Amino acid sequence: MFHELVSVAWHGGFRPDIGDADRIPVHRDGLPLPAGTEAVVTWVGHATYVLQVGGLTILTDPVWARRIPGVRQRLTPPGVAWTDLPRVDAVVISHNHYDHLDAPTIRRLPRTTPIFVPAGLKPWFTRRRFRDVTELDWWESAGIGEVDFDFVPAHHWSRRSAWDTCRSLWGGWVIRDTEQTIYFAGDSGYGERFAQIGARYPGGIDLALMPVGGFDPRWFTKVSHVDPEEAVRACGDVGARRMATMHWGTFVLSGERLLAPVEQARAAWTGAGRDRADLWDLAVGESRVLRA
Repeated sequence: MFHELVSVAWHGGFRPDIGDADRIPVHRDGLPLPAGTEAVVTWVGHATYVLQVGGLTILTDPVWARRIPGVRQRLTPPGVAWTDLPRVDAVVISHNHYDHLDAPTIRRLPRTTPIFVPAGLKPWFTRRRFRDVTELDWWESAGIGEVDFDFVPAHHWSRRSAWDTCRSLWGGWVIRDTEQTIYFAGDSGYGERFAQIGARYPGGIDLALMPVGGFDPRWFTKVSHVDPEEAVRACGDVGARRMATMHWGTFVLSGERLLAPVEQARAAWTGAGRDRADLWDLAVGESRVLRA
């Protein structure tokens, strides 16, 4: 999606001001170790999280590259140095857009790393000699030990070149162990699929990792990207107790002010009457502990 948005952004007349880039908070304090049944979530930047859940270290849409095709280099460094990562036990990919599936980062992983991908995307990895790739359709599940990986729908699309539009699926992931349930939304516009996800998890979701950036101009992005207010509404739809923000502060992919996503998410969260402590508006590199 972002290739079309970049074209609108740079050829259609608006050029986002990046003068506030130094106000994007960055805390590179390393990865804490979970204790007992705790889970630890750490925001690396954009849609990349390190999740330490059920004894596993899981990466979501890992992007450690300095730049991705078509846009300026990243505004903030990755919140965790690649060399500081423990062994990666699993990777989940939401869809194949370049800001979510980064070939230079994927090449740094051992070819034995378990990878969970949407339907149609497995060949991209097997061509790169990855040997443990699980391809799922919406509502299908797989697992490692006591951790389940459920692939769930989103309002988005896929494309990596001019010839493969929607040839692979897109979606989010619900990652569950015996104590916690974490929803990673990937990219999505607002719609009925959030409520469908909520209906599948009547016990509730402990934490939703929700995108809040990439929403301006609204006429262009509405079908495939929530804005901050919609992200808060979607968090309620899926039944999540807490929300952690992502998809802002890393790459300039849209026209809103750099800090607008997180500022508007805070306003929408409190405006919805939700406890401010349950909004995890993390700094790049910041970690939070999720307790049962």
